[in-house]
Amino acid sequence: MEVNLISDTVTRPTSAMLEHMFKAKVGDDVFKEDPTAIKLEKRVAQMFGKPAALFFPSGTMANQTAIKVHTQPGEQLIADKDAHVFNFEAGGVSFNSGVSCRLVDGLNGTFTAKQVKDLINPPEFFHTPITSLVCIENTANSAGGSCWDLNAIKQIRTVCDDHDLRLHLDGARIWNAMVAKNESPEQYGELFDSISVCLSKGLGCPVGSLLIGDEKFISKALRIRKVLGGAMRQIGYLAAAGLYALDHHIERLADDHQRATELAEVLNDKTFVRAIEPVQTNIVIFYLNQKVVVTEFLQVLADQGIKIIHLGQGKLRMVTHLDYTASIHSRTLEVLKALEL
Repeated sequence: MEVNLISDTVTRPTSAMLEHMFKAKVGDDVFKEDPTAIKLEKRVAQMFGKPAALFFPSGTMANQTAIKVHTQPGEQLIADKDAHVFNFEAGGVSFNSGVSCRLVDGLNGTFTAKQVKDLINPPEFFHTPITSLVCIENTANSAGGSCWDLNAIKQIRTVCDDHDLRLHLDGARIWNAMVAKNESPEQYGELFDSISVCLSKGLGCPVGSLLIGDEKFISKALRIRKVLGGAMRQIGYLAAAGLYALDHHIERLADDHQRATELAEVLNDKTFVRAIEPVQTNIVIFYLNQKVVVTEFLQVLADQGIKIIHLGQGKLRMVTHLDYTASIHSRTLEVLKALEL
């Protein structure tokens, strides 16, 4: 039995999802004639209380498009030091938009309105870049799937309004955050100028993200998507997977969260584990004692059929997901409980 805890992107479509995909009505989305893609975009936009949405092949492209629309070359965005848009999108902020990043030394991937205010460059001071955008990531991947407090975001929204800044949400795992904190999409739609949401993380789709905003923003995003090579043809098959996931795979995220908590509890009792990040959703990040060699630890797990990921600097990650079933979870717990190094 293989146990793959590398990411929640390793899932495969369920048989029911595949059946739904096979039955999709499709057209050429480059000409905006794919009925299923249009249906998904309208539904997601309505969920978040926004006028429009646009399908993307990846969350990275959706984020990069949002940054490109919101900024001009030479400007600057504010984000957490561990933000995905800065660390894991291949330098796209500078390559695609000619924009620099002002990084916040946040706590577990979150930061305060005061920290944002303190990093805004004076617009009249021509020696520094114009600050034009704030990016928030929820949940915060590198912080172990931590969730933002809505009141903190509201305070940041006020700072953005006071200083004429746009506010973008990298919501790759926003579904996890909403389930964990019993929040609604509309609450986020009210606060952000743009939102990217992922269908392949947590929801079990093979491909796909959406970018959400007002009609003017999405019109500009459509052009940028084309520039980046993201315009696709009969994407209704992929959009159908998203529609199915929205109906069947959101509430079950609570199971992933519970299993992640149980994994962390077992690891916390092991003498070879030095520290564990607080677990709020489906990500477990932990560190080994210095005497334990990371590569040897990974091999021990691999010999038991368990795959996890090393993120560098001793940071190890496990991510629970749709394909990580109750029976697989039970066996994984047994292996970890018996493990001695």
